[in-house]
Amino acid sequence: MTTPVPLWLRNPLGIIAASAEGGVVIDGGRIVELVPAGGQPATPGCTIFDASAHVVTPGLINTHHHFYQTLTRALPSSLDRTLFPWLQALYPVWARMTPDSLETAVTVAMAELLLSGCTTTTDHHYVFPPGLEHAIDVEVDVARRLGQRVVLTRGSMNLSQRDGGLPPDEVVQDEDTILLDSERLVNSFHDPKPDAMVQIALAPCSPFSVTRGLMRSTAELAAKLNVRLHTHLAETEDEVRFCEQTYNCRPLDYLEDCGWLHDRSWLAHGIHFNPAEVGRMAKAGVTVSHCPCSNQILASGTCMVCDMEQAGMKVGLGVDGSASNNASNLMQEVRAAFLLQRSRYGADKVSHHDALRWATEGSAACIGRPELGRIAVGQIADLALFKLDELRFAGAADPVAALVLCGAHRADRVMVGGRWVVEDGAIPGLDLAALMQRQDHAMRSLAD
Repeated sequence: MTTPVPLWLRNPLGIIAASAEGGVVIDGGRIVELVPAGGQPATPGCTIFDASAHVVTPGLINTHHHFYQTLTRALPSSLDRTLFPWLQALYPVWARMTPDSLETAVTVAMAELLLSGCTTTTDHHYVFPPGLEHAIDVEVDVARRLGQRVVLTRGSMNLSQRDGGLPPDEVVQDEDTILLDSERLVNSFHDPKPDAMVQIALAPCSPFSVTRGLMRSTAELAAKLNVRLHTHLAETEDEVRFCEQTYNCRPLDYLEDCGWLHDRSWLAHGIHFNPAEVGRMAKAGVTVSHCPCSNQILASGTCMVCDMEQAGMKVGLGVDGSASNNASNLMQEVRAAFLLQRSRYGADKVSHHDALRWATEGSAACIGRPELGRIAVGQIADLALFKLDELRFAGAADPVAALVLCGAHRADRVMVGGRWVVEDGAIPGLDLAALMQRQDHAMRSLAD
């Protein structure tokens, strides 16, 4: 439930909002008032939460993830590989997933995200071996149990090794099965309202695992159902070569040919684009999810975030799969993006404010949710509150800058739609020790 009476988050240590040094008032799941320094709310009957030890940020928004991959973190067979051989090592392991192991992995991923200050997350699930046909249904159940806002994407692969693709036969599905289930999921779970807790998008995996026909059919279905589209694109030089050799064009040309070059599409990674392609995407309204940790671990390259923004594109942040990133911590991803992009563009071009903006306003644009990602009157009350009471913050003079520069990684409080879902650094009702034991057991059963 949302707070039954107006709640004043009073006098925060720091806040990412102008003229709100005295805090914010929340009522009915939305922000209804910003309180200036030294002021009192005009809203009558407020209860008070003392935020004087907290830095308040908009809830962070994760725009690219693969929850199931928390089952294969730091797997020896996948270490020190680039994307294609990394995937080839992991496909057979993922093919052994069960509904129980997936439910555990999803809970682990979402809990870790919540504890990092992430109020809204996407997921890109594209592995549907026999017995796991209802994977997205499992994710919906976990999201509802934890109280996290989600945009779950029905991923797909139908181009197996025997047809010239990368994945083995046992993890792909046929086009009819994919499209029928995509429509079922949208009809069953997608909520188009601005305060929606569950939304569905459609997400063929990549140019090297999906046929051109499925890409086109999925775009047509998304237009019919009025939902968003998501896919990996231009992640590696290997992918660029695959498109040139298989489709006789570059990845963005392939995307346009398939009917995806429009403002319903957001792309994961988006590393290997040239300036002209960036201009085309900006004009079309395409957005990109920057995944800095994954890109560095797999040595895929660096997304040209500042060039994209200068061209008029919106860029968000994603943690990507835990098998590549090996973590699901979005606040850590903010710091990684800050450091990576500053090293590319220079200290005067990238600030901590930029990195936080990518994870909030930029990410909200990726998923088409303008009601999220900002602390302003009328916005949904999705908020993250961080304490600076660890040794890493000792001596920090600017509380907001300290979150990024000193490496915040765990929120003390998290609110989704006016409801606390993290309190005192814990998720109410979730036994983390038992969850970790379940995850270790599930991991061993897959890896053996």
